[in-house]
Amino acid sequence: MNKEFDIAQAAQPPQDLKPKPNYENEIIRIIRSNISPRIMREKLDDYHPNDIAEVLDDLTSKERKKLSRILTESMISEIFEYVDTDEVGQYLDELDLIKASAIISEMEPDVAVEILREIDKEKRNLLIDLMDEESKNDVWLIASFDEDEIGSKMTTNYIEIKTGLTVKQAMHELVSQAENNDNISTLFVVDESGAFYGALDLKDLITARESTNLDERIVTTFPYVYGQEDIDDCIEKLKDYEEDSIPVLDNENRVIGVITAQNLIQVVDDELGEDYARLAGLTAEEDLSESLTESMRKRLPWLFILLGLGMVVSSVVGTFENVVSQLPMIMAFQSLILDMAGNAGTQSLAVTIRVLMDESLTFKQKLFLVGKEMRVGFCNGLLLGALSFILVGLYIWFAKGSGPSFAYGVSGCIGLSLMLAMLISSLTGTLIPLFFKKIDVDPAVASGPLITTINDLVAVVTYYGLSWILLLNLMHFGQ
Repeated sequence: MNKEFDIAQAAQPPQDLKPKPNYENEIIRIIRSNISPRIMREKLDDYHPNDIAEVLDDLTSKERKKLSRILTESMISEIFEYVDTDEVGQYLDELDLIKASAIISEMEPDVAVEILREIDKEKRNLLIDLMDEESKNDVWLIASFDEDEIGSKMTTNYIEIKTGLTVKQAMHELVSQAENNDNISTLFVVDESGAFYGALDLKDLITARESTNLDERIVTTFPYVYGQEDIDDCIEKLKDYEEDSIPVLDNENRVIGVITAQNLIQVVDDELGEDYARLAGLTAEEDLSESLTESMRKRLPWLFILLGLGMVVSSVVGTFENVVSQLPMIMAFQSLILDMAGNAGTQSLAVTIRVLMDESLTFKQKLFLVGKEMRVGFCNGLLLGALSFILVGLYIWFAKGSGPSFAYGVSGCIGLSLMLAMLISSLTGTLIPLFFKKIDVDPAVASGPLITTINDLVAVVTYYGLSWILLLNLMHFGQ
């Protein structure tokens, strides 16, 4: 009995658990207090930069300016790492150019470039001119790459050593460079000409004896990318590696930056966001802060295209007006055929886009993909068509009071239409993105709304065409 009581008591949440501190209110109280700047800076330094970033929107412009005067540029740059780039641009507009430039200089170059792109050109050039020479060069280097090139996502925060160094010399290089570069888990090694030679793990350097030949510990098969490579290609190349950072090379094979694991995660997130937007029929991603005009601009292009395709679908339905007038009952099951065809096509589209991320796909593998999706569409259509044949037949027979021959004649046409529509929709959902890929257009452009509309057309022609052939001409079920 006591044992059961102990178990039940242990299952209850502890009564003395303290609620999670409300850091946001604490931070706001500190900022709005009259304590001296030094004490305020020390108190705020105890909080995570993300917690401070969360309260920026709750502060007035005057309070944010006060905060920028009290905190160091390094502290502010860390806070801005947790703020959307467009909002950082707005906050920087509240500061004088010298302070804003100093804050940007403290940021990682790739982050600084993203923020500078959100600022108008005239002010952007003034900010860059005020930056220190090293930060300015890093920003110009990253900005020289197109946004779809991996070089635009790299950082210049890395450690570089030369071949032939002793353990002591390598440690000295590490310590001297670590003052300005904290990405030290992997050291990148270059040869006498400055070309990338390999990588040395920090652990291997620390555990090496003074007499150890470091060149024997350098990994010369370490993965790397070139700055002008497309981001999509690099993601496929790097996703199987678990390195903290990957070197980025120029055309002379010199290391110009690195892609960190955090960079790679952000790149993948951005790419997935873009693909999701295209699958939803958008020309670009949206966020909550966008204006009505901007949101409409991103959505309207595809909507105009879909409107035209929708008119084609409606006109096709109009050509089967004779079928509808003689068999009005079949209109009740039109949505069943259209919805299932659209679902099957969208599923094939999602699978195909995922498979096409592999740039090394052969023609034979693409044919296999088409065949597989057709088999899946046919088998699913056959199963669901048979189920529809039975259930729809019973519904028309008993609920509508029609004879069994009429009921199962109509349900048979529905089942066959469903099977064919799902088969053809699976085929189009596979072939359309393959076609876009072939002509060097992002296959995600074959968005869900586009595939659904095309499959509506397929389903309408299939359903009403079979109804006209089977029900009117062969079975003579017309009124």
